[in-house]
Amino acid sequence: MSAPASGGVPILRLGDVLVTGLLNELDDTTAVAFTEELTSRISSDGARGVLIDISRLEIVDSFVARTLMELTTMARLLGARVIVAGMRPPVAITLVELGIQLTGVETALNAEQAMAAMGWHQSLQPAGGGPG
Repeated sequence: MSAPASGGVPILRLGDVLVTGLLNELDDTTAVAFTEELTSRISSDGARGVLIDISRLEIVDSFVARTLMELTTMARLLGARVIVAGMRPPVAITLVELGIQLTGVETALNAEQAMAAMGWHQSLQPAGGGPG
């Protein structure tokens, strides 16, 4: 695990996938710092995938949408696939009502589905510790 990005957003590495999230306090300064840190980490860690969890976002406005699209484009240019996970139904409804399209942004219902889409599979182990 690594220290939080300069904007205070942690970026964790799981194999060749970086996992991070966005919080409601996304302003210009935080967005720039987060974008710089994430793109730097994609390059230095050789990440092939990035999971951005937005389940804590209650509102996605045009600024956040633009930030997600720009992050996705930058990550792709660096060879990484980005999946945005955890969009709440009210957020999806608001985006549609405002006519905001997350062009080029791949989404998943939750973090588990996003990780599975990137090739990660949870091993199911029986409760109680195994056969016996």
